[in-house]
Amino acid sequence: MNIQEGYKIDEPNIFIPWDIDEKTLTEKLNGHDFKHVTTGYYTIPCKSLNGLSCILGFHFEPRQNGILNELEFFRTDYSDQEKSFNDFQSHFKKEFGKPTSESDGNEGFKNYAWNFESVQIVHYVFDRFGPEEHMRIKKIKKHESTTTAISKRADSTKRNDNTLNKLWSWLTGK
Repeated sequence: MNIQEGYKIDEPNIFIPWDIDEKTLTEKLNGHDFKHVTTGYYTIPCKSLNGLSCILGFHFEPRQNGILNELEFFRTDYSDQEKSFNDFQSHFKKEFGKPTSESDGNEGFKNYAWNFESVQIVHYVFDRFGPEEHMRIKKIKKHESTTTAISKRADSTKRNDNTLNKLWSWLTGK
């Protein structure tokens, strides 16, 4: 898969290019079990990366009349956090190779990032009302660096925990 062009879903069999608008995405997902969650955000249960079962979220920026710029991978059941984390990590490593960077994280998990020319993949766990796993692929704008994660959600989260502050610094480049 050429992640810089877009993302291939195996089931249903759909290729989603970066920078498409919401109308084009909904046309591609039509007839499949996708949900319009809110303005600029859709989800679909799917399989990708040779057997990874999860829910895939599509984020548009700006939220209204925007273009696709971020994919979010998650599950509805995290009863075994370690199993979930290892499953995501295994599939992403098989597809995209060894992460570009790795650091100590929270809750006994490492932080991982894959940096490509115009795309960044991040995988980490942080404490937000308990451990929360994040597996995301972000299309990076030409003026942004792929050595730092860009996330408005991450920027708006305030934590006192020194370890978490270091994680956010590492992920947001601040």
